[in-house]
This record gives sequence, structure tokens and C-alpha cells, in this order.
Amino acid sequence: MKSPGKTAPPDGAYTETFADGSVSVEGKYKDGMKTGTWKYYLKNGEVKAVGKYSKDKMTGEWIWHRENGKLMQTGTFKDEMKHGLWKRYHSNGALYDEGNYDMDLRIGEWKTYDRRGKMTKSKEFSGTSKRTIRTLRS
Repeated sequence: MKSPGKTAPPDGAYTETFADGSVSVEGKYKDGMKTGTWKYYLKNGEVKAVGKYSKDKMTGEWIWHRENGKLMQTGTFKDEMKHGLWKRYHSNGALYDEGNYDMDLRIGEWKTYDRRGKMTKSKEFSGTSKRTIRTLRS
């Protein structure tokens, strides 16, 4: 979205760089809004995040990585809100937690795992608020 007093970027390919000249962001604008696949990079050149925009809003599947290249989290957006399955990962690459969102609200069962992959906690969310309904520990 345009900020007051700022000119919209021209349509077409768009690139931003770090001070050293390496690419930090690449994507595309249409009608002054982010569209299609965008990639964000870390200073070490690894991909930090990749996902799609539609009319300047995050949409569909997004993937984030750590500096070591391992997954940090994956999830989907609908109209810029978390929607659908989300997963976060420990720094060693093992799954940390997983669950679903419905328009930015956690719903259903969310599971948490230790660094070895063993489930340590399960929480149930109602979807009508961000409060926990039930917590189970193993």
C-alpha cells in the first residue's frame, strides 16, 4: 500500500538491495501493489521468506527460513490473515508446533513438540477467541 506523500512504484519487476549491493527483496508490482511471488533474502544470501501477494495482501502459502537454511515456519494467508495450517520449527529443523488458524484465530488442536520430535503438549482452541479451552501434557 502506498504511504501518504509517497509515489507508488512503477509496474513490473522490483528489487531492493542491502548496503553491500546484494539483493534483499525481489518481486513485482501491478497497479502500484505487490503481486505474485516475492522473495526476501538474508544478508548471507539465503532465502528468508517466500510467498505470494495479491493486490498488496499476503495470500496463499508462505515459507520462512533461518540463516542456516533450515525451516523456521510455514503457513498460509487469506486476505493478509493467518488461515489454515501453520507449522513452526526448532532451530535443529524438528517440528516445534502445528495447528490451524481461521482468519487469525487459533482453532482446533495445536500440538507442541520437543527438539527430538516427541509431542509434549496439546491445546484445544475454540476459534471464537484466543483463549485455551483444554491443555493436555504428556
